[in-house]
Amino acid sequence: MEVHLSPEQQAQLAQIASKAGTAPERLVTNVVARYLNEEARFLEAIEKGISAADRGEFISEEQMDARLEAMFKA
Repeated sequence: MEVHLSPEQQAQLAQIASKAGTAPERLVTNVVARYLNEEARFLEAIEKGISAADRGEFISEEQMDARLEAMFKA
């Protein structure tokens, strides 16, 4: 697989990799691996939510407000 980056992106990648003490190629590989793991977790959570909704499992507006309030206080 080939990925084409702009000269600016290549320079930024080289700078970040240098600061991290790694090769640009290794940095890209690590970033892509983290992204793929997070994307898989996100899609799994969406599927679980859709399945729960299909089963009629919902929380009340008050429960959602309480969860959001607790999340923003943390």
